[in-house]
Amino acid sequence: MNIFKKTLSRRTVLRGLGASLALPLLDSMIPALSSASAQAAQPVKRLGVVYVPNGMAMKSWTPATEGADFEITRILQPLAAYRDRMLVLTGLDGPRSNAGVHASASTRFLTGAIPARVESNLQAAVSIDQLVARQLGRETQLGSLELALDKNDVFGSCDIGFSCQYTSTIAWRDANTPLPMETNPRLVFERLFGDIGTTDPAVRLRRIRKDQSLLDAVSDRVSELNRSVGAGDRARLDQYLDAVRDVERRIQMAEAQSNRELPEVEQPSGIPDSYEEHAKLMFDMQVLAYQTDLTRVITFMLGRELSGRTYAEIGVPDSHHPTSHHRDDPVLYEKVTKINEFHTSLLAYYLDKLDATPDADGSLLDNMLLLYGAGMSDSNRHSNTGLPLVLFGGGAGTLKGGRHIRYRSGTPINNLHLTMLDKMGVPVDNLGYSTEQLDLLSGV
Repeated sequence: MNIFKKTLSRRTVLRGLGASLALPLLDSMIPALSSASAQAAQPVKRLGVVYVPNGMAMKSWTPATEGADFEITRILQPLAAYRDRMLVLTGLDGPRSNAGVHASASTRFLTGAIPARVESNLQAAVSIDQLVARQLGRETQLGSLELALDKNDVFGSCDIGFSCQYTSTIAWRDANTPLPMETNPRLVFERLFGDIGTTDPAVRLRRIRKDQSLLDAVSDRVSELNRSVGAGDRARLDQYLDAVRDVERRIQMAEAQSNRELPEVEQPSGIPDSYEEHAKLMFDMQVLAYQTDLTRVITFMLGRELSGRTYAEIGVPDSHHPTSHHRDDPVLYEKVTKINEFHTSLLAYYLDKLDATPDADGSLLDNMLLLYGAGMSDSNRHSNTGLPLVLFGGGAGTLKGGRHIRYRSGTPINNLHLTMLDKMGVPVDNLGYSTEQLDLLSGV
């Protein structure tokens, strides 16, 4: 079977003044086949992680029944449309620490390790996202992205005797190197679409002063590309460019608002006032990063451990962390549940975007493994057992959803880590406290 030369390289990048724009997968990038049995591009596996802090209202999270007939609980209700593509996992435990309970929660989520009680010379373990990034990152411009919503001045105090870095990230390059999480949408946008051909800040400054958008800077190249591709690719490209322009417009709006409110700040933060808008903006950029194959591994913290953020927009003006110590008080428990529901509603927005974005034969969601959850279960007791975890996506044909699986007490979360690594094509024999892979995780 003869394969003709591609019209466009998969790595085509449109460059302009102080800007570079990666492209999504277009039909013109797929080799034409001489046979009538032309095949679509092979799907690319991607890993996503979304973390929530301060535990969970477990009675409103955990389904009572197991298997395919599990009920959608209150906190999971915003995700009901994805029932057939979710695996609710109950009974997995993180290693127990008698001190630094919040530092332990975020650290063990992707490492299964207990953090060392030190202010310096940090020690944990490499996180599974970085093990995946070491392999998949060979094919992408960025090995991984680490993102968050809480800046240092809003997430509160740290565990006594433990470095704040433990509660500020879930990603570890190795046992001694935590990776910082970026909160500023402008910096994320420029990391994805900034000019990778020059380090001269004057180039970027000239474009900003001309009030020229990213798409303005590459408009000539877009026009040239449109003349060389088919109608289907032009429609797909228009949809993608509209998404990029919308993200850029929202960042610019946030910066303008920051300028008005804080005129003494020379460099606007670019962070929206609204928590919801901030989260959606960061989710949108994650979709663009996957769509353009700039990276295949992203970790995202919807909040940092010990976060004192308030949620007045949903009727919870109370600080999150103190409220999470609900003492089984019905009023406080209801507030914690509302916060947890709000977070899953934001996740639903992300799932909608992933599911609506074509990728190979399906969607981005079909071809990724997305882990959502927290590093502690009962927030009032700082519990390390029965962590609230749910997997989404098809894992490029390796994952079968639509079930609630309950594991025997004492099953380490490292067993999940082993299984996820295997699904991502990065198998390892053991990890931390692992005993075996979770054989029931997939029916395919």
